[in-house]
Amino acid sequence: MTSRPFAQVDVFSAVPYRGNPVAVVLDGAGLTTEQMQQVANWTNLSETTFVLPPTDPAADYRVRIFTPTEELPFAGHPTIGTCHAWLATTDHPGDTVVQECGAGLVTLRRTGDRLAFAAPPLLRDEPVDEQLQARIARLLGIDRSAIRDARWVDNGPGWVAVLLDDAKTVLGITPNAEDLTLGIVGPYPEGSPEAVEVRAFFPAGPLSVEDPVTGSLNAGLAQWLLRTGRLTAPYVASQGTALGRAGRVHVDQDADGTVWIGGDAVTSIRGEIEI
Repeated sequence: MTSRPFAQVDVFSAVPYRGNPVAVVLDGAGLTTEQMQQVANWTNLSETTFVLPPTDPAADYRVRIFTPTEELPFAGHPTIGTCHAWLATTDHPGDTVVQECGAGLVTLRRTGDRLAFAAPPLLRDEPVDEQLQARIARLLGIDRSAIRDARWVDNGPGWVAVLLDDAKTVLGITPNAEDLTLGIVGPYPEGSPEAVEVRAFFPAGPLSVEDPVTGSLNAGLAQWLLRTGRLTAPYVASQGTALGRAGRVHVDQDADGTVWIGGDAVTSIRGEIEI
Protein backbone atom coordinates (compact mmCIF):
# COMPACT_ATOMS: atom_id res chain seq x y z
CA MET A 1 0.00 0.00 0.00
CA THR A 2 1.07 3.57 -0.64
CA SER A 3 -0.16 6.92 0.69
CA ARG A 4 -1.94 9.02 -1.91
CA PRO A 5 -3.32 12.56 -1.63
CA PHE A 6 -7.04 12.57 -0.97
CA ALA A 7 -9.85 15.12 -0.73
CA GLN A 8 -13.56 15.01 -0.09
CA VAL A 9 -15.30 17.88 -1.82
CA ASP A 10 -18.85 19.15 -1.29
CA VAL A 11 -20.23 20.16 -4.70
CA PHE A 12 -23.03 22.52 -5.72
CA SER A 13 -22.74 24.35 -2.41
CA ALA A 14 -20.45 27.05 -1.04
CA VAL A 15 -21.31 25.88 2.49
CA PRO A 16 -19.86 22.56 3.68
CA TYR A 17 -22.27 19.66 4.15
CA ARG A 18 -25.15 21.21 2.17
CA GLY A 19 -24.30 19.86 -1.31
CA ASN A 20 -23.19 16.49 -2.66
CA PRO A 21 -19.83 15.04 -1.56
CA VAL A 22 -17.36 13.29 -3.85
CA ALA A 23 -14.18 11.50 -2.78
CA VAL A 24 -11.14 12.34 -4.92
CA VAL A 25 -7.94 10.27 -4.97
CA LEU A 26 -5.53 12.75 -6.56
CA ASP A 27 -2.96 10.16 -7.63
CA GLY A 28 -4.52 7.04 -9.09
CA ALA A 29 -1.44 5.95 -11.05
CA GLY A 30 -0.74 2.23 -10.86
CA LEU A 31 -4.05 1.27 -9.29
CA THR A 32 -6.05 -1.52 -10.88
CA THR A 33 -9.72 -1.21 -11.73
CA GLU A 34 -10.45 -3.67 -8.94
CA GLN A 35 -8.60 -1.53 -6.40
CA MET A 36 -10.45 1.60 -7.50
CA GLN A 37 -13.79 -0.15 -7.29
CA GLN A 38 -12.97 -1.48 -3.83
CA VAL A 39 -12.12 2.01 -2.56
CA ALA A 40 -15.35 3.40 -4.06
CA ASN A 41 -17.33 0.64 -2.39
CA TRP A 42 -15.66 1.50 0.92
CA THR A 43 -16.22 5.26 0.79
CA ASN A 44 -19.89 4.47 0.06
CA LEU A 45 -20.44 7.88 -1.53
CA SER A 46 -22.41 8.26 -4.73
CA GLU A 47 -19.07 8.61 -6.57
CA THR A 48 -15.34 8.34 -5.94
CA THR A 49 -12.85 9.56 -8.54
CA PHE A 50 -9.24 8.80 -9.38
CA VAL A 51 -7.01 11.34 -11.12
CA LEU A 52 -4.57 9.98 -13.71
CA PRO A 53 -2.21 11.41 -16.33
CA PRO A 54 -4.10 12.20 -19.54
CA THR A 55 -3.81 9.99 -22.59
CA ASP A 56 -5.12 12.76 -24.87
CA PRO A 57 -2.67 15.68 -25.31
CA ALA A 58 -5.61 18.10 -25.29
CA ALA A 59 -6.52 17.13 -21.70
CA ASP A 60 -5.07 18.49 -18.46
CA TYR A 61 -5.82 15.30 -16.53
CA ARG A 62 -7.79 12.06 -16.83
CA VAL A 63 -10.38 10.89 -14.32
CA ARG A 64 -12.07 7.58 -13.67
CA ILE A 65 -15.41 7.76 -11.88
CA PHE A 66 -16.83 4.95 -9.73
CA THR A 67 -20.04 4.44 -7.81
CA PRO A 68 -19.92 1.84 -4.99
CA THR A 69 -20.81 -0.82 -7.59
CA GLU A 70 -19.72 0.31 -11.08
CA GLU A 71 -17.64 2.68 -13.19
CA LEU A 72 -19.35 5.58 -14.98
CA PRO A 73 -18.18 7.22 -18.22
CA PHE A 74 -19.29 10.63 -16.97
CA ALA A 75 -20.95 12.26 -13.98
CA GLY A 76 -21.49 15.92 -13.21
CA HIS A 77 -20.74 16.60 -9.55
CA PRO A 78 -17.62 14.38 -9.65
CA THR A 79 -16.42 16.43 -12.63
CA ILE A 80 -16.68 19.70 -10.73
CA GLY A 81 -15.41 18.20 -7.47
CA THR A 82 -12.41 16.54 -9.10
CA CYS A 83 -11.48 19.72 -10.94
CA HIS A 84 -11.81 21.74 -7.72
CA ALA A 85 -9.48 19.33 -5.87
CA TRP A 86 -7.02 19.18 -8.79
CA LEU A 87 -6.82 22.97 -9.08
CA ALA A 88 -6.07 23.22 -5.35
CA THR A 89 -2.90 21.19 -5.85
CA THR A 90 -1.85 22.50 -9.29
CA ASP A 91 -0.55 25.84 -10.50
CA HIS A 92 -2.80 25.87 -13.53
CA PRO A 93 -2.78 28.99 -15.71
CA GLY A 94 -5.95 30.39 -17.15
CA ASP A 95 -9.59 29.71 -16.44
CA THR A 96 -10.19 26.72 -18.72
CA VAL A 97 -9.55 23.08 -17.80
CA VAL A 98 -10.00 20.05 -20.06
CA GLN A 99 -10.89 16.78 -18.34
CA GLU A 100 -10.55 13.41 -20.01
CA CYS A 101 -13.04 10.75 -18.89
CA GLY A 102 -14.82 7.72 -20.25
CA ALA A 103 -17.22 9.93 -22.21
CA GLY A 104 -14.35 11.82 -23.88
CA LEU A 105 -13.10 15.36 -23.29
CA VAL A 106 -15.11 17.67 -21.05
CA THR A 107 -14.28 21.39 -20.90
CA LEU A 108 -14.61 23.25 -17.61
CA ARG A 109 -14.35 26.98 -17.06
CA ARG A 110 -13.66 28.87 -13.86
CA THR A 111 -15.43 32.08 -12.91
CA GLY A 112 -14.27 33.24 -9.51
CA ASP A 113 -14.71 30.30 -7.14
CA ARG A 114 -17.34 28.64 -9.32
CA LEU A 115 -16.67 25.91 -11.88
CA ALA A 116 -18.90 24.95 -14.79
CA PHE A 117 -18.67 22.13 -17.31
CA ALA A 118 -19.96 22.05 -20.85
CA ALA A 119 -22.90 19.67 -21.01
CA PRO A 120 -21.85 16.58 -23.00
CA PRO A 121 -23.89 15.37 -25.97
CA LEU A 122 -26.88 13.21 -25.12
CA LEU A 123 -26.45 9.53 -25.93
CA ARG A 124 -30.21 9.04 -25.96
CA ASP A 125 -32.54 11.94 -26.69
CA GLU A 126 -36.08 10.82 -27.49
CA PRO A 127 -39.62 10.88 -26.09
CA VAL A 128 -40.65 8.34 -23.47
CA ASP A 129 -43.28 5.96 -24.78
CA GLU A 130 -46.76 5.91 -23.26
CA GLN A 131 -46.32 2.52 -21.58
CA LEU A 132 -43.24 3.69 -19.69
CA GLN A 133 -44.88 7.01 -18.76
CA ALA A 134 -47.79 5.09 -17.23
CA ARG A 135 -45.35 2.92 -15.29
CA ILE A 136 -43.46 5.99 -14.05
CA ALA A 137 -46.71 7.56 -12.86
CA ARG A 138 -47.41 4.41 -10.88
CA LEU A 139 -43.90 4.47 -9.36
CA LEU A 140 -44.33 8.12 -8.40
CA GLY A 141 -47.77 7.50 -6.94
CA ILE A 142 -49.41 10.12 -9.14
CA ASP A 143 -52.03 10.18 -11.87
CA ARG A 144 -50.73 9.78 -15.41
CA SER A 145 -52.23 13.18 -16.21
CA ALA A 146 -49.83 14.83 -13.74
CA ILE A 147 -46.88 14.10 -16.06
CA ARG A 148 -46.59 17.13 -18.34
CA ASP A 149 -43.87 15.54 -20.43
CA ALA A 150 -41.14 12.89 -20.24
CA ARG A 151 -37.98 12.35 -22.22
CA TRP A 152 -34.80 10.30 -22.29
CA VAL A 153 -31.94 12.73 -21.53
CA ASP A 154 -29.17 10.16 -21.15
CA ASN A 155 -25.59 11.46 -21.15
CA GLY A 156 -24.10 8.35 -19.61
CA PRO A 157 -25.95 7.28 -16.43
CA GLY A 158 -29.19 6.46 -18.31
CA TRP A 159 -31.46 9.32 -17.31
CA VAL A 160 -35.17 9.33 -18.04
CA ALA A 161 -36.63 12.70 -17.06
CA VAL A 162 -40.16 13.56 -16.01
CA LEU A 163 -41.63 17.06 -15.94
CA LEU A 164 -44.35 17.59 -13.31
CA ASP A 165 -46.69 20.53 -12.75
CA ASP A 166 -44.73 22.31 -10.04
CA ALA A 167 -41.91 22.13 -7.51
CA LYS A 168 -44.34 21.39 -4.65
CA THR A 169 -45.48 18.20 -6.40
CA VAL A 170 -41.85 17.19 -7.00
CA LEU A 171 -41.06 17.60 -3.29
CA GLY A 172 -44.16 15.65 -2.22
CA ILE A 173 -43.44 12.35 -3.96
CA THR A 174 -41.82 9.27 -2.38
CA PRO A 175 -41.01 7.08 -5.37
CA ASN A 176 -39.42 3.73 -5.87
CA ALA A 177 -37.66 4.04 -9.22
CA GLU A 178 -37.14 0.24 -9.45
CA ASP A 179 -34.70 -0.30 -12.34
CA LEU A 180 -34.90 3.26 -13.71
CA THR A 181 -32.38 6.08 -13.36
CA LEU A 182 -35.07 8.67 -12.89
CA GLY A 183 -34.98 12.46 -12.81
CA ILE A 184 -37.95 14.56 -11.76
CA VAL A 185 -38.32 18.31 -12.29
CA GLY A 186 -41.02 20.90 -11.61
CA PRO A 187 -41.09 24.69 -11.86
CA TYR A 188 -41.25 27.19 -9.01
CA PRO A 189 -43.62 30.16 -9.36
CA GLU A 190 -42.38 32.92 -11.64
CA GLY A 191 -40.11 35.33 -9.78
CA SER A 192 -38.77 32.72 -7.34
CA PRO A 193 -34.99 32.65 -6.71
CA GLU A 194 -34.81 29.15 -8.23
CA ALA A 195 -36.48 28.22 -11.49
CA VAL A 196 -37.06 24.53 -10.77
CA GLU A 197 -36.78 21.82 -8.12
CA VAL A 198 -34.97 18.68 -9.23
CA ARG A 199 -34.81 15.20 -7.69
CA ALA A 200 -32.78 12.21 -8.86
CA PHE A 201 -33.21 8.51 -8.09
CA PHE A 202 -30.94 5.53 -8.79
CA PRO A 203 -31.87 1.85 -8.53
CA ALA A 204 -30.33 0.07 -5.55
CA GLY A 205 -31.50 -3.52 -5.36
CA PRO A 206 -35.25 -3.69 -4.71
CA LEU A 207 -35.38 -0.02 -3.68
CA SER A 208 -34.05 3.27 -5.02
CA VAL A 209 -31.61 5.83 -3.63
CA GLU A 210 -31.99 9.59 -3.94
CA ASP A 211 -28.94 11.57 -5.03
CA PRO A 212 -28.54 14.93 -3.26
CA VAL A 213 -27.42 17.08 -6.22
CA THR A 214 -26.79 15.72 -9.71
CA GLY A 215 -24.78 17.48 -12.41
CA SER A 216 -25.37 14.98 -15.20
CA LEU A 217 -29.15 15.03 -14.71
CA ASN A 218 -29.22 18.83 -14.62
CA ALA A 219 -27.16 18.87 -17.82
CA GLY A 220 -29.66 16.63 -19.60
CA LEU A 221 -32.63 18.55 -18.19
CA ALA A 222 -31.15 21.88 -19.27
CA GLN A 223 -30.60 20.72 -22.84
CA TRP A 224 -34.20 19.50 -23.01
CA LEU A 225 -35.96 22.36 -21.22
CA LEU A 226 -33.99 25.13 -22.90
CA ARG A 227 -34.49 23.63 -26.35
CA THR A 228 -38.24 23.37 -25.84
CA GLY A 229 -38.51 26.90 -24.45
CA ARG A 230 -39.74 25.81 -21.03
CA LEU A 231 -36.78 27.60 -19.43
CA THR A 232 -34.43 30.38 -20.49
CA ALA A 233 -30.80 30.74 -19.43
CA PRO A 234 -29.37 31.72 -17.11
CA TYR A 235 -31.35 29.98 -14.38
CA VAL A 236 -30.74 28.26 -11.04
CA ALA A 237 -32.02 24.79 -10.17
CA SER A 238 -32.58 23.71 -6.58
CA GLN A 239 -31.88 20.10 -5.58
CA GLY A 240 -31.48 18.19 -2.33
CA THR A 241 -34.26 19.99 -0.44
CA ALA A 242 -36.04 16.72 0.38
CA LEU A 243 -32.80 15.40 1.93
CA GLY A 244 -32.04 18.47 4.02
CA ARG A 245 -29.44 19.76 1.57
CA ALA A 246 -29.35 23.10 -0.27
CA GLY A 247 -27.80 22.31 -3.63
CA ARG A 248 -27.81 25.02 -6.28
CA VAL A 249 -27.00 24.32 -9.91
CA HIS A 250 -26.26 27.36 -12.07
CA VAL A 251 -27.18 26.88 -15.72
CA ASP A 252 -26.06 29.16 -18.55
CA GLN A 253 -25.96 28.96 -22.33
CA ASP A 254 -23.58 30.52 -24.86
CA ALA A 255 -24.69 32.14 -28.08
CA ASP A 256 -23.55 29.01 -29.94
CA GLY A 257 -25.95 26.87 -27.89
CA THR A 258 -23.38 25.33 -25.50
CA VAL A 259 -25.01 24.64 -22.15
CA TRP A 260 -22.90 25.15 -19.02
CA ILE A 261 -23.62 23.45 -15.69
CA GLY A 262 -21.97 25.28 -12.83
CA GLY A 263 -21.74 25.22 -9.09
CA ASP A 264 -19.68 26.12 -6.07
CA ALA A 265 -17.46 23.57 -4.38
CA VAL A 266 -15.75 23.43 -1.01
CA THR A 267 -13.22 20.92 0.33
CA SER A 268 -14.46 19.33 3.55
CA ILE A 269 -11.70 16.73 4.07
CA ARG A 270 -8.10 16.71 2.88
CA GLY A 271 -5.27 14.34 3.69
CA GLU A 272 -3.97 10.97 2.51
CA ILE A 273 -5.47 7.57 1.81
CA GLU A 274 -3.63 4.24 1.97
CA ILE A 275 -4.23 2.10 -1.10
